[in-house]
Amino acid sequence: MEFISWIALIILAGALGVLFVQALSIHPLKMSYYIIATCAVLFLIVALLSQSFEKSALIIAMLVVLGMFVVGNLSMTKIILSRDDSRPVPELTREPGDPGLGHTAVVYFTHGEPETYNPIGWINQFNEFDEQGIPFIPMIARPFFFNALRNKYLEVGASGHRKMHHQMIGKLEEAFRAEGDTTTKFYLSFLDDNPRPDAAAIQALNEGASRIIVAEVFLTISNHTAEGEHQIEELNIEERFGIPVEYTGPLYDSETLKSMFVSRANANLGNSDKTKVGILLVGHGQPDEWDVEWPTETEHEIGFRNDVLALLAEDGYKSENLALAWMEFKEPKPAEQIEIFLKNGIEKLMFFSAAISADAIHSQYDIPELVYKAEFPEGFPVIDLGAWNDDPTVIQAIKEKIDALMALDS
Repeated sequence: MEFISWIALIILAGALGVLFVQALSIHPLKMSYYIIATCAVLFLIVALLSQSFEKSALIIAMLVVLGMFVVGNLSMTKIILSRDDSRPVPELTREPGDPGLGHTAVVYFTHGEPETYNPIGWINQFNEFDEQGIPFIPMIARPFFFNALRNKYLEVGASGHRKMHHQMIGKLEEAFRAEGDTTTKFYLSFLDDNPRPDAAAIQALNEGASRIIVAEVFLTISNHTAEGEHQIEELNIEERFGIPVEYTGPLYDSETLKSMFVSRANANLGNSDKTKVGILLVGHGQPDEWDVEWPTETEHEIGFRNDVLALLAEDGYKSENLALAWMEFKEPKPAEQIEIFLKNGIEKLMFFSAAISADAIHSQYDIPELVYKAEFPEGFPVIDLGAWNDDPTVIQAIKEKIDALMALDS
């Protein structure tokens, strides 16, 4: 009987670790089942400990429970992290050497974020950093990270990222059509959503494109842009079909995009005195360890936002009420800088999710949450100027990058 109790305890403790991870990370529609199952198994373990073990045996049994819980936890976490990125890639049906139909295809490539909770993007990120030996969140803590991500989705309802980029590519195409370009075709693609950039490139090839321009709708050169370029380059398009594939590069050097921040701030100024307005540009941020691998990520974020601050100062805003902050990994955080603004006597605060191309969990939840950690006076006006989104100036900035490549062949 004692042997059976030990076996049952080992099995239940391992199962508890597995169920606990699932309860933390599963899709919201299924999480209640796993929460109930986790509680039920925990009850059985407590009952078994109280009825079958005493004194020193009880202490050993509790240590066994802890050990098997960790084993179950880590095993399930590794299973989740080994999940395949099953996004479909269409069959390439075009014959090698086929020059195509003569038109240009623009593959609009951006970060992407699932509309509802799906951790696959972060699973890919975790695995990438593990392969590169870049430290980021211990294995046993990763389910809690997924849980925090899920809670953000539950808080905001859904990410507007995908919908907004659909609007942006639609307006980009309208801008080309308005100038008389009736032949260039446009294909949306995402690093962490469907379709992938290589899938969009294959579709463009299958539809007869004779030139491919990849519009990189990112702020910085980073592992994100590199991964998209890698996916497309693996298709060997130039070698197989003899057609060029060109990349616009991200938008950190776009003077047009920088000007958007000034015009949007002015549009939301109202009757306020510019010298009494604080403006905070919140960047994304990455760990210092990542800067070794991708220094351009931080360099471009800082340089771009400093240029925007200079433009705001030229436009009449007070330099001491203009600042940078970071969402994560770097300092200062928004609340810290806002406290300085308030001591300066500002009467209104505006803040941008300065590195986010379109509505996303970061701009819908993370950055506003950090801003509102500051201690504002009651009724103090705070204006969230959000991500870039489909502002006409943003669309123009993306278009200018594409136009610059098209002009090289004209």
